[in-house]
Amino acid sequence: MSIKAKWLNKVKWDENGLVPVIAQEVGSNDVLMFAWMNREALSKTVELGEAVYWSRSRKKLWHKGEESGHVQKVHEIRLDCDEDVVLLKVEQADGIACHTGRHSCFFQKFEGDAKNGEWHAVEPVLKDPDEIYK
Repeated sequence: MSIKAKWLNKVKWDENGLVPVIAQEVGSNDVLMFAWMNREALSKTVELGEAVYWSRSRKKLWHKGEESGHVQKVHEIRLDCDEDVVLLKVEQADGIACHTGRHSCFFQKFEGDAKNGEWHAVEPVLKDPDEIYK
């Protein structure tokens, strides 16, 4: 599907026709997740008022929450100064953005130093993924 809306031309798409997207929670400003969009996904996001991403692994559009119910209602869309990263300010349904059942995909924190550092989960699982993805 060829989307020709003029406003989409301002975005600097990569060689695969994608742009990185950060989803940030309205109010708390928590960074919830990182994903990718193509022109159709960004256009559909504007049309629906809900986040639609491009799944690189499945090679298809992915309406966030289509399986989990954890839809992201988009309040604002921003483009960075280089015009190559999109920021979505979203309201996250049920407060769960991550497929692991956590609030944010960024739940692992690095602790230690360069020689003896480790990653530790610092956010709780809010809902068992087996219950989310039946």
